[in-house]
Amino acid sequence: MRYWIFVCLWSLTRGLNQSCLNGEYLMNVVLLQDDVSPWSLNFVQPAVMKAIKFDAEINYSNDVTHNLSATYNGFQTVYYRHKGCSSSPCGGIEILKDLENSGMVGCALLGPSCTYATFQLVDIDVGLKLNIPIISAGSFGLSCDYKANLTRLLPPARKVSNFFIEFWNFSDNIKPLWHKTYIYKKNNNTEDCFWYMNALEVDSGSFASNVNKRVVLRKEEEFSAALKNDRESNLFILCGTPEDIMQLKNGSLDVDAHVAFILIDLYNDKYYLEPSNDAMKNVLVLTMPNNRNYTITTNNTMNDYIAAYHDAVLLFGQVMRQIWRIPVMDVDSVNINYFRNVSFKGIAGDYKLDEHGDRDVVFSVIYTNIHNEYKVLYEFDTSNNKTTLVDFNPSFIWPQQQLPKDQPPADNAGLQVKYAIVISLGFLALLVIATVAFLFYWQNRSYRRKQKRWSHIPVELITPVESSERNMVSLKIDEDAWKDTCQKIRRARYDKKIVILKELKHSDGYFSERQRIALNALLQIDYYNLIKFYGTVKFDHEVLGVFEYGERGSLRYVLNDRISYPEETFMDWEFKISVMYDIAKGMSYLHSSNIEVHGHLKSTNCVTDNRMVVKITGFGFNTFISPDRDLWTAPEHLRKAGISQKGDVYSFAIIAQEIMLRKCTFYTKACSDKAEKLDCVQYPRMLCFFRPDLIFETASEKELEVYLLIKSCWDEDPDKRPDFKKIESTLGKIVSLHNQANESYMGNLIRRLQMYSRNLEHLVEERTALYKAERDRADNLNFMLLPGPVVRSLKETGSVEPELFDEVTIYFSDIVGFTTLCHYSTPMEVVDMLNDIYKNFDSILDHHDVYKVETIGDAYMVVSGLPRRNGDRHVMDICHMALDILSFMGTFELRHLPGLPVWIRIGVHSGPCAAGVVGLKMPRYCLFGDTVNTASRMESTGLPLKIHVSQSTINIIERADCKFEYMKRGETYLKGKGKETTYWLTGVTGQNYNLPTPPTAENFQRLQQDLAEMIKSCLEQRSPSHEKRKTLSAGQRKLRGHSELTDNEQPEYFHLATVDNLSTYL
Repeated sequence: MRYWIFVCLWSLTRGLNQSCLNGEYLMNVVLLQDDVSPWSLNFVQPAVMKAIKFDAEINYSNDVTHNLSATYNGFQTVYYRHKGCSSSPCGGIEILKDLENSGMVGCALLGPSCTYATFQLVDIDVGLKLNIPIISAGSFGLSCDYKANLTRLLPPARKVSNFFIEFWNFSDNIKPLWHKTYIYKKNNNTEDCFWYMNALEVDSGSFASNVNKRVVLRKEEEFSAALKNDRESNLFILCGTPEDIMQLKNGSLDVDAHVAFILIDLYNDKYYLEPSNDAMKNVLVLTMPNNRNYTITTNNTMNDYIAAYHDAVLLFGQVMRQIWRIPVMDVDSVNINYFRNVSFKGIAGDYKLDEHGDRDVVFSVIYTNIHNEYKVLYEFDTSNNKTTLVDFNPSFIWPQQQLPKDQPPADNAGLQVKYAIVISLGFLALLVIATVAFLFYWQNRSYRRKQKRWSHIPVELITPVESSERNMVSLKIDEDAWKDTCQKIRRARYDKKIVILKELKHSDGYFSERQRIALNALLQIDYYNLIKFYGTVKFDHEVLGVFEYGERGSLRYVLNDRISYPEETFMDWEFKISVMYDIAKGMSYLHSSNIEVHGHLKSTNCVTDNRMVVKITGFGFNTFISPDRDLWTAPEHLRKAGISQKGDVYSFAIIAQEIMLRKCTFYTKACSDKAEKLDCVQYPRMLCFFRPDLIFETASEKELEVYLLIKSCWDEDPDKRPDFKKIESTLGKIVSLHNQANESYMGNLIRRLQMYSRNLEHLVEERTALYKAERDRADNLNFMLLPGPVVRSLKETGSVEPELFDEVTIYFSDIVGFTTLCHYSTPMEVVDMLNDIYKNFDSILDHHDVYKVETIGDAYMVVSGLPRRNGDRHVMDICHMALDILSFMGTFELRHLPGLPVWIRIGVHSGPCAAGVVGLKMPRYCLFGDTVNTASRMESTGLPLKIHVSQSTINIIERADCKFEYMKRGETYLKGKGKETTYWLTGVTGQNYNLPTPPTAENFQRLQQDLAEMIKSCLEQRSPSHEKRKTLSAGQRKLRGHSELTDNEQPEYFHLATVDNLSTYL
């Protein structure tokens, strides 16, 4: 293993001398990829991408033409016995070797966070000479100290060790000098706690040489004994969370005022956000300062590791801007000195890196006061190793307002207690055994509790799939059989995937402890040849399991379907062996997992996906269903009910015989009755064991080898049957797949399958093409005219029930001076003008949750909040849409009158309304109520190029805490409503909509003259054919004599009212 690492490192360093600036990516993110580690690539990648985008904005503002780029590479330890960082030494090396082979090493490496993985990249003794900076949020261990090209953005173990050295030697009127301590190191520490405690524990460390005595405790019973018996110190150092303190105190809130726990919990912000409890009153917490610009979440969407990698991008961007300013960028790599003695800002606060590239911080030492509040007692600056008192008058539980001394006071009564203990030793022996057993149980409670918890998938995440959506690949025409199958199979859509729902019979959803443990183990199974289990869901009174869906059905169905899968051209020798090989691989993985045994293996429990890969299902439910008694059951389990791995091997042999002969299950010429077959297997006659037929006489050499394997698998003696590892190896050698372990069949078989599928599917498509086309056209037209729920209701029942909506927002707009524009335009020009405007309006609507009600002439009506209710979002969607439309009108230009501005008025109002379909002919979805009338009044009383908003809409905006900007217009007279306070919507905070400037009374005289000249010029440039056009109405033709423009006379289109109520006359 170590020799292989040396070879990887030597080959990797050969190609790292090229200029990194010439690559496609400047950064490579190399992290552990799982769903557990807080620095997993799954959690870090979105933050890195966000930081790259933010850095690009900085570059743009500084006229830097280059931008950062990154590639993301995750390594997994799922196949190792020990998961996580302990199995990650070679993961980063393998990824860097692949990057080097592809020329994508880049200028910097973000990650790894695991100390074991980072050490292999930065330690010169193992042979790696990596000449690019490595920026890590982690790599805490002492073995990664003082490395030439390593920068650590989270405090390493050396900084924590320096704190304890200085803090132990520090004294004032609150804290005495300390020389002794206990160090409690759990077995299941997190990555940071492991290395922080390791720095304090190791004999060669600085802390060990600076304290007089330290006692390392590794078990909970040792910790409890140190608390109860004669203590050597009153101080206990441990790393973890307040929950660990509660656990060590066995859930008790009682505190010993003579003891002090020093808890290392750097990456937790609850000490600044949440109250404390009584159990923490004798605890000092060492944690990071309160300068985060984010809140740590429990689902790992944001934590200190993610923030550090986000800020690592900002640091690297700052360095690259310095490099890009160099006139000639003739450099092979980024100099590591850029990352030494440097400061920068990030979302985690101000960063300060020392001469070794490690982050300096100001630690906070926090205590719990008598009111159960967390307070900062001391601060420790790692840059100068200085301790500062913050709270000069603390109110804590320790007597005389002083921290306890490290040495317990002498107690002569303790000798008497010792004698009493010796006398009672016989009685306490049983108590000690019970305590040890209890502590062992308590130590593993977290894992046990997790295994014993189970929650159903929320029902709203499961969408049943209609029967019309079935996509089972088969050309076998058998409607009755298909209908029967559809009744048995229930399919749904979950997480954008088609899944199958299977009923868990005899279960009410409240599973027993054994069942919950089995379901949690089943949930962890994820393998290529095993059907994925997603969880359970409770529908009404049914409990259903949610499984991955096999598109082509069960293996038994495929074997029976000789039309879709003919023997001569499709189901040939290679395909049959590949099917058996798929089953063997799946069972080999299953037997080595926590499931250990299938117990119900049969051809109906083997399904095929759309690529003809066979996957096994039906495993993991042995606590729900009793053992089978069928043709696949091993003889020993027919005689005595049960399950075993050797019984699975027997079931595999029966399936293999089905595949090879493509006959019915357990085919034999001598017997066809199922009951008789079971009886012959269970009770053999003399020494002749009853098995299915295998034709050895006519078998070829390669078939004979498979037949012998099948025969050994159904041997009467279970001990003589091979295990699935050997079966997998044998089948792999037969089809020469030992070098292609990730493939299930030969490449030529794939091509043959594709050709065959295309030919057969073409026949089906021909017969259904016309029907689908007509159906799609009708559906698309219906959905363009009416909302989806209304269309479905009309199709199903022929009617739509009217519905009352408590709160919607309605938008009205019309074109100012539309009549005058029509007077100077032909009918076709008017149609083209409206089409140009409304097509762009419609495209804007696609980006918002709104419904277009109708257009009448130049009026445009939109509503949000119906037919699908969306809470308070209807106001936000309408306001954003109105701003987008107004921004578009600022750039719109008429095709037949270029240069002439087009103004619109917009009115918005919120309130209740009713909606329904009116009429039988040409049904339309209409809105009714005073809200519609008020929204129309808001539009008619508005001003050009402004958004007129009512008081009710503003109330919802304030209630939803939206960032819209608006200004008060004052009281406006609304017909039928009286005077009401209205507002102008002007934009959104932080966004630039580039809205057009509305005309005002001050500059209107000059605007009148300029626009008058524009329309005169536009009309003069029109061709003679347009001068004798047909106008829109007879009344307008009478106005032809008044259509000539003069300097003192403008058309109605440009008449702006100058009274207080600048309302409508444009």
